Amino acid sequence: MESTDALNATMKKFGAPGSVIRDYQYWSVQLRPQQVTLGSLVLIAKEEATAFAELSPAAFTELKTVTTDIESTLKGVFNYSKLNYLMLMMVDPHVHFHVIPRYNSPRTWADQEFSDSAWPGPPQLSSSIELQEVDSVNLRDELMRCWPC
Repeated sequence: MESTDALNATMKKFGAPGSVIRDYQYWSVQLRPQQVTLGSLVLIAKEEATAFAELSPAAFTELKTVTTDIESTLKGVFNYSKLNYLMLMMVDPHVHFHVIPRYNSPRTWADQEFSDSAWPGPPQLSSSIELQEVDSVNLRDELMRCWPC
């Protein structure tokens, strides 16, 4: 993990460096503090871009690798039914996506059952799963262990 000086405000808002699952050259994948559904992430550009079209060509190129890694990890760990990428930059200025796994049936993790109450409609960002801090750390660590090399 890079120094906290290299973290942009959006990365910090979502808990970096403690929430970081994987850092790439141009992107950071973080556990979303408010879990809309089990395994919700935030994919944040490290560049200072505040509009999608402002990203460098290299960031767009790397995005392919990052999304492939996100999808293979979340599919392997939770076997999601669909995956929603939401770019909602209304409050947090830097380019970022909320990555919300969607489930057509409950999933069990850490001896708890989790449902996607909004399925099959749009995710309800205003509601979230309440995880204890230790569970959030364990979830982050499990995703880190399962992430492609």
